[in-house]
Amino acid sequence: MPDDYRGPDDYRVVLTKEAPRMSIPRGGGQMRINLDWRSSETFPVDLDLCCLWELADGSRGCVQALGDKFRVPKDGADPVIMLDRDERWGGSGGENMIVDIAQVHLIRRILVFAHIFDGVPNWAAAGAVTTVFPVSGPPIEVALDDANPRARVCAVFMLHRVGEELGIRREMRYFSRGHRGMDAAYQWGLTYRAGRKTYR
Repeated sequence: MPDDYRGPDDYRVVLTKEAPRMSIPRGGGQMRINLDWRSSETFPVDLDLCCLWELADGSRGCVQALGDKFRVPKDGADPVIMLDRDERWGGSGGENMIVDIAQVHLIRRILVFAHIFDGVPNWAAAGAVTTVFPVSGPPIEVALDDANPRARVCAVFMLHRVGEELGIRREMRYFSRGHRGMDAAYQWGLTYRAGRKTYR
């Protein structure tokens, strides 16, 4: 079983190497994923919360600020996945991604990852933590530890559909070859090119 800690008013489930997976409680509505980190004048770092996604119909892509890919599908009133904003230097609540659990039947898998867009790749100094806030049940936390100092990309956890529910599995794999290396490891099959992002 995953670890839990803190007092009764701040109960959280922590995914670890020894207990890396669990089921996310069912419920309609929106599930929030948060990436928070610290930055300083000495070690400024711009982290991005991103994901690779694959839907049940086989379509695949990436949600990230780079390239202004903030939602899927790109058009429509009810996105399955949506990134709310791009927080440049951390310390202001971080970045949030929304997954619409009411549309879980459209999801096959989602790989949530963090990307150091700007700054020295110093994961230890950033002290980054991802927290999943399910529609019901306690928050689920994964700390970005055991860092590779040469890597700019970290695959944090995988969401995958099991029937009408989502499972979550801690990954914590760092990739010195960036997006392409991670894509190859998880066999996503996307094509990558240089892009830019607009802060909002």
